[in-house]
Amino acid sequence: MSVRTINGNRLFWKITAVFSGLLIVLGIVFVAIASRFSKSYYMAAHQELYGDIARHLATFTQPFKNGKPDTSVTHDIIHSTMVANPSVEVYLLDTAGNIKDYVVPDTTVQMHQVNIDKVKQWIGATNMQRPLGDNPKQPGEPGIFSAAPVYENGHLVGYVYAVLASEKQKAILHALDNNLYIRLASYMFYAALVVAFIVGIVTFFLITDSICRIAGVVKRFKEGDYSARIEGYDKGNLGMLTSTFNEMADVIVDNIDKISATDRFRQELIANISHDLRTPLSIMQGYVETLMMKKDQLDAKDIEKYLTIVYDSNRKLSVLVEQLFQYARLEANLVTPQKESFLIDELASDILSSYQLKADTRNIRLHLDKSGNLPPVFADLALTERVFQNLLDNAFKFTNDGGSVTVKLTQSKAGIKVHIIDTGIGIAAEEQSLIFERYKQLKKEHTSQKGMGIGLAIVKKILELHQASIDVFSEPGKGTTFRFELPYKNSPLNVNAFA
Repeated sequence: MSVRTINGNRLFWKITAVFSGLLIVLGIVFVAIASRFSKSYYMAAHQELYGDIARHLATFTQPFKNGKPDTSVTHDIIHSTMVANPSVEVYLLDTAGNIKDYVVPDTTVQMHQVNIDKVKQWIGATNMQRPLGDNPKQPGEPGIFSAAPVYENGHLVGYVYAVLASEKQKAILHALDNNLYIRLASYMFYAALVVAFIVGIVTFFLITDSICRIAGVVKRFKEGDYSARIEGYDKGNLGMLTSTFNEMADVIVDNIDKISATDRFRQELIANISHDLRTPLSIMQGYVETLMMKKDQLDAKDIEKYLTIVYDSNRKLSVLVEQLFQYARLEANLVTPQKESFLIDELASDILSSYQLKADTRNIRLHLDKSGNLPPVFADLALTERVFQNLLDNAFKFTNDGGSVTVKLTQSKAGIKVHIIDTGIGIAAEEQSLIFERYKQLKKEHTSQKGMGIGLAIVKKILELHQASIDVFSEPGKGTTFRFELPYKNSPLNVNAFA
């Protein structure tokens, strides 16, 4: 037996048990209500059938003589009435409600006076409005009764008071009620079981069929069918389950796609890193081996040349490793900007001075364009210097000899805008959105220079730490401009509001 079948059977029995319990409770309530209404119905019917018995006794007999009960006349008639209808008990009352005569054992009578107001109210009321009266044998338990006035020589001398629900009647009703309870309870119990069984089966198939369909979709998704989605259940709890699973599946598929893309990017990065690291290592190894093998055959000029090449390759290797290390720290959020106020035009001037020798070697013109005295910015000095260096390295890498590189500084309401402008080969429009990707290396068809592309990723990451952004403007063959903005100390920077 499968796990799904076992779970389904458990669900079936749970549903059956719940419905059985519910129907049994409803059956008990129904029995109680039915008993109550049957009792009320019996009392109403008895009131209608025997409500005139007191009037008949008062009319066709003369229960009082000279204002007193005539025992010799009335006892036989009243006794005959009680024998014919054992549920009736007849009493003779005076005008104040005092019991003057009755034909029942004296020891069973607990009251010797009834509420005369109830008697008068009963006489003056219609059948549907007649109140309950006192029962002399059971004080505190009002019951149905019949009453009629008795007149002698035109004067009211008393009342005939007939209790229509005697002790014997109650005993009979109690026995009948017990029998009714047992029969109704039995019928309701078996009916509840049958109905619960039927409802349980129907509910079981309706619910478990839907659950089995949903489980099938989940199993397909688990086995690798990432397009599997639950359909057809838009409302209720199953609708919530459906929408939750479908949303979860979309998130999982999206994460899988991102992980796959990241994995491809990392593979590309590893390949690029391997190439960039292998090139200087190969050069260094080749020239070191040459020096070792031919050290006695080389003159001082060749040795100096070879050592210079080895030194340059080692320096390039050090730069690559340092960039990788710094980007890893930025990616892991291990770098916290230590912001301070400083003059960005002085920083730009110092950095350009350090690049002047390199620019002279390649006949590249360096220029600092600024307007007046600029106020200080509030940023991390070392990280800002790294941004300048990476952007200038990028400009030198893709600017041909004889070109120019310009650093332009302009003042805005929020901060200082920095433009790094070169006259290099430019960037195609379709590649401009990719140049800051950390795993991308763009192909430069018009230059022999190649790089990992991680320098610009470092720039973007540093500016993000400063809540700033960077934009690029470029056309192939017409150079490239990178632009970002650093804020003043007490001015919030709107990174998207560039003039």
